[in-house]
Amino acid sequence: MNIKQLFAVVTFGLLLAVPSASLGQGMVRITAPLDGATIDAMDENRLVYDVDPGPHGDHVHVYIDNREAGILRKLKGSYLLESLSPGKHSLCIKVANKAHVPVGIEQCVKVTVK
Repeated sequence: MNIKQLFAVVTFGLLLAVPSASLGQGMVRITAPLDGATIDAMDENRLVYDVDPGPHGDHVHVYIDNREAGILRKLKGSYLLESLSPGKHSLCIKVANKAHVPVGIEQCVKVTVK
């Protein structure tokens, strides 16, 4: 294998190893609450997020326990988690296109409400 072939193989391998978010494919980051957190039902709890919708996304949807709870137009902000019952819950932010169809860019956290 000559140096050009070796360089091509290494470059291709690095491209496969780089996360798609760094290639402009979009990302969702939930900064609060953290995954596995315990939150107080009596507190004003907010889902804090930052989104890069990528080339196919337009806005984001909030899901609580796999049910749509809200549509957000801001790509960075927070969403008030109203009246979560005690127990375990899944909180998700999903990027959607203009037709409100999720495009596959999402993040979820699991929390326990006391």
